[in-house]
Amino acid sequence: MRATAWSEMRVLVFNPNSTVSMTDGIVAAARGAAAEDMEIVGETNHDAPPAIQGEEDGRAALPGVVTAAEGAAAAGFDAVVLACFDDIGLEEARAATPLPVVGVGEAAYHGAMLAGGQFSVITTLPVSVPVLEANIARYGFASRCARVRASGLPVLTLEDEPERAARVLAAEAEAAAREDGARALVLGCAGMAAFGPTMSAASGLPAVDGVAAAIGLARMLVTASSRPSVDQNVTGSPAPLRSVMSP
Repeated sequence: MRATAWSEMRVLVFNPNSTVSMTDGIVAAARGAAAEDMEIVGETNHDAPPAIQGEEDGRAALPGVVTAAEGAAAAGFDAVVLACFDDIGLEEARAATPLPVVGVGEAAYHGAMLAGGQFSVITTLPVSVPVLEANIARYGFASRCARVRASGLPVLTLEDEPERAARVLAAEAEAAAREDGARALVLGCAGMAAFGPTMSAASGLPAVDGVAAAIGLARMLVTASSRPSVDQNVTGSPAPLRSVMSP
């Protein structure tokens, strides 16, 4: 049932890969960033690769992303967060639902520009770099991005070898501050949230986690915009637009 009061704003945090433990970590980060009036519900894309690393994995994950977006409104959600930094299926998901859909990559770039202006992205493997660079250009942020850095860490290493991951990411963060002229860092993977404080300390720069940024933007979009009602979307009836600021 759809929430009847905005003290019960429900946000679907959808992990486009099939690793449940990563979903759990992402949901924990999302709940840590959420306001008290938000309920965060996590969901895993079980028909996807265990990690999204490059365009081929992204294509494999796309059907599950679209299916999740299509069902979100009827399931009583008020917004959807797609928790893959590649923003897999972001435009397709937005076309599939009347709800706000926020990608953690796009949200992180907005946050970094507000936090510092010029930013560097620190991601996982080199195969992800062209995808992120294309997204940054498509969003119109290329002039604000100093560099997209590949740490060489596979996505699942962030969970399996956290001490090694922390060392590598701290070194990349320090290099970004020293070499790139960056004034903010972007954590270029949804599974990097726990490493933000270490990377910020190593670089002396703000480190923006896309999951936290996306939760904040989702709340803003729900509370600040008017959208067609769920009944209108499901039944096609000409229900009037409702302001989400109203009870």
